[in-house]
Amino acid sequence: MKKRLIILYVFLFGIVFACNDDVLEKTNPNGVTVEGYYKNGAELNSGVTSVYSMLKSNNLVAREWFFLHDLRSDDVAAGGGQLETPRNQLLLGTHDAVNSVLGTVWLAYYRLIHRANAVVDNSEKVTDISAAEKGRLLGEARFLRAYSYYELVSMWGGVPLYKNYVLTVDGSLPRAPAEEVYAYIISELQAIQADLPATYDAANQGRATKGAAQMLLARVFMQKGDYASAKTELLKVYNSNVYALVDNYNDNFLEETEFNKESIFEVNFFPSGGVYNWDGDGNGATAGTETVRTQEYSAIGWRNVIPSNSLLSEFEKTSKGDAKTDPRYDDSFYFTGEKYNKGANTLTDGQQNGNASVVDGVTQKVSWQKYSLMYKMNESFLTGGINQRIMRFAETILALAEVENELGNTAEAVKYLNMTRARKSVSMPPYPTAKFPVSNKDQVFAAIVHEKRVEHSGEQIRNRDIVRWRKLAKQKAEPLAYFQANKHELLPIPQQEVDNNAKIEPGDQNPGY
Repeated sequence: MKKRLIILYVFLFGIVFACNDDVLEKTNPNGVTVEGYYKNGAELNSGVTSVYSMLKSNNLVAREWFFLHDLRSDDVAAGGGQLETPRNQLLLGTHDAVNSVLGTVWLAYYRLIHRANAVVDNSEKVTDISAAEKGRLLGEARFLRAYSYYELVSMWGGVPLYKNYVLTVDGSLPRAPAEEVYAYIISELQAIQADLPATYDAANQGRATKGAAQMLLARVFMQKGDYASAKTELLKVYNSNVYALVDNYNDNFLEETEFNKESIFEVNFFPSGGVYNWDGDGNGATAGTETVRTQEYSAIGWRNVIPSNSLLSEFEKTSKGDAKTDPRYDDSFYFTGEKYNKGANTLTDGQQNGNASVVDGVTQKVSWQKYSLMYKMNESFLTGGINQRIMRFAETILALAEVENELGNTAEAVKYLNMTRARKSVSMPPYPTAKFPVSNKDQVFAAIVHEKRVEHSGEQIRNRDIVRWRKLAKQKAEPLAYFQANKHELLPIPQQEVDNNAKIEPGDQNPGY
């Protein structure tokens, strides 16, 4: 049976404001306020699970989050005219401050931060649980808050930095410098590592672990170009004896093989009979039980985005299924004529909505296979329960390759680089190869860029890599055709934030918008 972290979704957070009108001062006796909550450990735990429910909501990981990351990378292309205008704007770089996708993700992360702040600030009232249990629960809330700030600062630059639960309408904050936001994230992730366990039992899988905090901290240091500090955190994960590469690459994207040894942090979904919760905050009896990913990307589905031609060309291959072709190519995409639904059906051109791709000069229809239910179902115009893997051990290994290369240890970098290729189901020739020599730092970096792209295609990794490598002047060429310097490095601050936050003026907007 699938192992699940049971999300309770018990309440919405609200802010109660004082008014002069006696009628408005009355409290709804049937309502729940933050001030009246957190009386015991059970309520503290429910508060933490409500933060997780926000992360897995429609406005974040269940839908808008993967679109925002993938559409700002060169991993995807439009599946056809069915790709909605706000999403197509992000793909083409024509988005502005009123783009609904980026505005939704911004707001959702701040709602998550608001919930986490309420948990942390009110935890002192809870005295019926051990210090260790309270520390662990607060560590989870602080991890989710730090993760949200990492997402915000890496995509928008400086952002308002709320460290406490906002109590009044005057509590809005201006943009904090990016370095201040990064410093806060680092201090939080360093502080909580001692409070988070290395693993959980089956009933609590999906909660943040020590390894997740360490891996996130490594991501932060890498984004800043602090490779020595990143290496320290990565080695903690690598040497923990908790994680390992699984033999079958595809096991990282199937429902039956969730929470495997490779998983460092994943967001929990589970089948609920096609009941998708469209509530943006993840509230309700069916809160966030399913994700819409399989419907949006599958060959038989909306097929809103397809793998880009440049991504398809990145794989080492001769032809589909050939022994010299990287098996990750076969595992990541569906091609016309391929079997699906446990081999019971054959995919046709007509079943695949929209555009074709050009692969090595041949025009053909190619669709995403990762996170698609088609491996066991006849169609995917459905929502589903496949967990979204946010961090996995393969990323740790390839990050170690990158930091070792940047620190001048090219031989050590190549050692790590070859580990993902040596996975039993992949078994690709080790570096150096004819296409990727590894005799110097630049050559090793080119191999790292290649290996990361084919290993993590469509996993919301590539966008962050492009942003980091561009900022640190590591790229030899700009991957995004539309890119304009002094504009597309960052997303625009959503116009709704500029309009509603008294501490942010139009002049505070990011360059180019």
